[in-house]
Amino acid sequence: MKKLLLSSVTLALVTLSFSSFAGDIAAGKAKSGMCAGCHGAKGKAIIPTYPNLAGQNQQYLVSSLKAYRSKKRNGGQAAVMQGMAGALSDSDIENLSVYFASLK
Repeated sequence: MKKLLLSSVTLALVTLSFSSFAGDIAAGKAKSGMCAGCHGAKGKAIIPTYPNLAGQNQQYLVSSLKAYRSKKRNGGQAAVMQGMAGALSDSDIENLSVYFASLK
């Protein structure tokens, strides 16, 4: 019984860890050109005031982009990011987020 419970918990954790990276890395890479001007071609910003996106937590990127898109996130470069994120679909956000999270 304990082995069955342990197996079920392990399977659930593995499933959750893979499902947190929903999105298409190739589609995110193709869409990332719009981000390169500020955040660098591979997610590493050249200008110190802009954050690096490479290796960032995928769920953080999703929530940040959605907050910019809905204009709930303000301050700093929010006006620029609101305009950029406003043009993104949920699928675009997932794809960009998984792409940048995959970079080191």
